[in-house]
Amino acid sequence: MAEYTTIAPTGSFAQWPTGLEEEMRADQLNAAVGSTLVSETDKVRVWHLLIPTGQRCAFHRHVLDYFWTCHTHGTARGYYEDGSITETVHFPGDTRHLSYARDEHLVHCVENIGATDLLFTTVEFKHSANAPLPVPDEVRLLQPTAT
Repeated sequence: MAEYTTIAPTGSFAQWPTGLEEEMRADQLNAAVGSTLVSETDKVRVWHLLIPTGQRCAFHRHVLDYFWTCHTHGTARGYYEDGSITETVHFPGDTRHLSYARDEHLVHCVENIGATDLLFTTVEFKHSANAPLPVPDEVRLLQPTAT
């Protein structure tokens, strides 16, 4: 099971790297909750999120109920819109379910601070309290075709 440690409390961006708070504000409406949207139906979106060692994903906004599963062992640092920072040791099979009431959301990014690549699958449920945010075509595995 994932081991979470809070290393910076809510309300302070003092421990964030230079420029990261501005990046978070610029990407706060980013709906790409993974590296690649691999499947989408009228009910779900299925994402893969690959974070190579020493890299981080872009800040993104969660508004839909979802769950993620980690496929690899590794260590991640999370930066959250409230200024908090967490460190998490992930294990293969770690799964976490999250849900949001109307007008609730989460903006964050994940940095891989471990020695191995991190790979996650995230499944978003489109029939949630909030409407799905639009996803840019460039993150889709298969680009829409013109008709």
